[in-house]
Amino acid sequence: MGKSLVVVESPAKAKTINKILGNDFVVKSCMGHVRDLPAKELGIDIENDFRPHYVTIRGKGKILAELRKAAQGAETIYLATDPDREGEAIAWHVAHAISRSDGEVRRIMFNEITPKAVRESIEDSGRLDLEKINAQQARRVLDRLVGYEISPLLWKVIHAGLSAGRVQSVALRIICERDNEIAVFEADEYWTIDALIKMRDGESFKAHLLHYRDEKIEIVSQEEAARIVAAVKNEKCLVKEVKQRERKRNPAPPFTTSTLQQECARRLRFSVKRTDAVAQQLYEGVEIEGETRGLITYMRTDSVRVSAEAIEEVRDFIPKFYSPEDLPDEPNNYKTKSGAQDAHEAIRPTSVNLHPDQARELLTKDQARIYELIWKRFVASQMKPQVFNVTTVNIQAGDYLLRATGSAVKFPGFSLVYSEAKEDEEEEKNDKVPAHIASGDELILQELLPEQHFTKPPARYTEASLVKELEAKGIGRPSTYAQIITTIQDREYVDKVDKRYFVATDRGQTVNKLLVETFPHIFNVEFTARMEDELDRIEDGQDDWVETVRQFYGSWKDTLKDANERRKELKQALQEESSEICEICGRQMVIKWGRNGRFLACPGFPQCKNAKPLGEEQEQPETDKVCQQCNSPMVVKAGRYGRFLACSAYPDCKNVEPFSLGIACPQDHCDGELVEKQSRKGKVFYGCNRFPKCKFASWDKPVQRACPECETPLLFEKSSRSGSASLFCRVCELTLEEEANEPAEPALAMASSGESEAAGGL
Repeated sequence: MGKSLVVVESPAKAKTINKILGNDFVVKSCMGHVRDLPAKELGIDIENDFRPHYVTIRGKGKILAELRKAAQGAETIYLATDPDREGEAIAWHVAHAISRSDGEVRRIMFNEITPKAVRESIEDSGRLDLEKINAQQARRVLDRLVGYEISPLLWKVIHAGLSAGRVQSVALRIICERDNEIAVFEADEYWTIDALIKMRDGESFKAHLLHYRDEKIEIVSQEEAARIVAAVKNEKCLVKEVKQRERKRNPAPPFTTSTLQQECARRLRFSVKRTDAVAQQLYEGVEIEGETRGLITYMRTDSVRVSAEAIEEVRDFIPKFYSPEDLPDEPNNYKTKSGAQDAHEAIRPTSVNLHPDQARELLTKDQARIYELIWKRFVASQMKPQVFNVTTVNIQAGDYLLRATGSAVKFPGFSLVYSEAKEDEEEEKNDKVPAHIASGDELILQELLPEQHFTKPPARYTEASLVKELEAKGIGRPSTYAQIITTIQDREYVDKVDKRYFVATDRGQTVNKLLVETFPHIFNVEFTARMEDELDRIEDGQDDWVETVRQFYGSWKDTLKDANERRKELKQALQEESSEICEICGRQMVIKWGRNGRFLACPGFPQCKNAKPLGEEQEQPETDKVCQQCNSPMVVKAGRYGRFLACSAYPDCKNVEPFSLGIACPQDHCDGELVEKQSRKGKVFYGCNRFPKCKFASWDKPVQRACPECETPLLFEKSSRSGSASLFCRVCELTLEEEANEPAEPALAMASSGESEAAGGL
């Protein structure tokens, strides 16, 4: 009898499970999805119950051939893909691709990759969950319908290459609406008054002016603040009341996917994508003391539930490692939020006995930092609350009441191990008041400190706060947050200010405006959240996936048909008036969208075809280069393939050359120069002028400067639309945050079509 075959998604996971199961099993990786809808067609038979047409993903044919060969002699085939919808779909596609008549295909799942969990899953193997597969299939079909049917409208109305997405377009809408709130926000002035107060024994503390004749004070001007200061400064200060109480601060529950992403973004400044990748590595396994095992439980979850075995282990650990006083009498129980799938445990270490200090030497830096967060959060979640003694002092000064509040830690509890990081604006104040202050004490008013403030607009979203907002509104699921955020950045719909805060680009604002105005009920937060709930109902067997898709498609197909008929009207609605006058026909020029962004165009088109870059000077500066054909000066121009050098004697001389950076190509044995180029989608990149002989290319701008660490002669510049830039070395990975080159020279006048086409062939 042959060995049993176990199929997983990744080589790392395969290696870990192979060491656990031993010689009676062959463990192979399918490298993720093996079949999908075709890349260049819709792939859905709408008239035949939205039947999807799946094809083998390019590059996966060889993998499937190896799996089929391994399956032929296998006693049993176990599909051990991740325990979620995507994992179930991968298992289903693998089963279809390698199925055989004489073999039994079994589904195994585990929440953690440990010897105990993996072996138990073999014993408890079952069948594929068709309802979970249907839910994933419904999501895939919904997303494909939106992408393939609505995206072409964006191409026709704005420009080619844009795309719409059922979920990410709603995330873009959330960011755009926040940008709009900030744009229309008007700050209101207000003032606060603090008092510096001294006790008779000389100890000082601060109090805040709170009430006037038992009503809360609101100070809106400097004049009003000055009047109050004048009224209070000569008053006698007397302690009216001292209140003392205890305040408990409970530990946070163990991590879910979203709370881990948020904490890593706040505390470690990790992107959501980076956090997901490292957590996946910790789940799939590393070698510890000669044994390969997963270090954390499955990292895509919305539940805070923890197994009884894990609770027992951590409760045994806490009194030994910390103190018996830190352990509560009963385990701390946490309630998973309503609407959560609750399919998997919270994210926790597979064993608390592996302390972060031990793991640090065995892990990469990123792995160690995330493991430490997960370990500490879990251990802290089963400890006693932190307890504060809180003192509130009310001070009477004539008709005015001042208040001082202070707190001191009475019992540290879980804070010995872990406390949540906070956003910058959420930092808590921790004032102090004298411990021996008592009611009736006379105080000395040393100084009044009026301070001007202005109300602030709502904060821009960070990755952490956007994930929090998506989860709160029911947009997406734990497995999709990273992809949503990555997609809207890759499409250049949003940018980051100060490398942290999302702001919608002009392209993003325009796409959002068109989608929201044309399909207000589809790209809508409530509607999208309801669709996520319906996918959950399909998974639970409560709804039929075909009927769900049919209702969704029927809700917007007529709107799309109408929009396509009105595309000229929609395109015109997106145009903006400008102050520029067409120098050819005298009309007031308008701002339009093209494949390379916004530009000025004459509204008299096609009678008048005048067009020019938006907000750019039309003068074409001469360079120190001379045309090799006619000796005229060469000038810098911009065409459909980016900047290039053209002869100033055009059209008499049509000589063009690449726009050179004046930097030698860094490839070995290449005598070429680096030049600026532009991709088909209009994005600038840098390559060698010896292409195709030399294939050097870089999205990051090369800078002729030696690395101070390893002395490599070339650095690369990363920059954002906010203007911030940094230099980094590709050899030693050194980053020089404080360094930034001058901004690139703006694109100049668009070249005539003849020059531009000639430049494209360079």
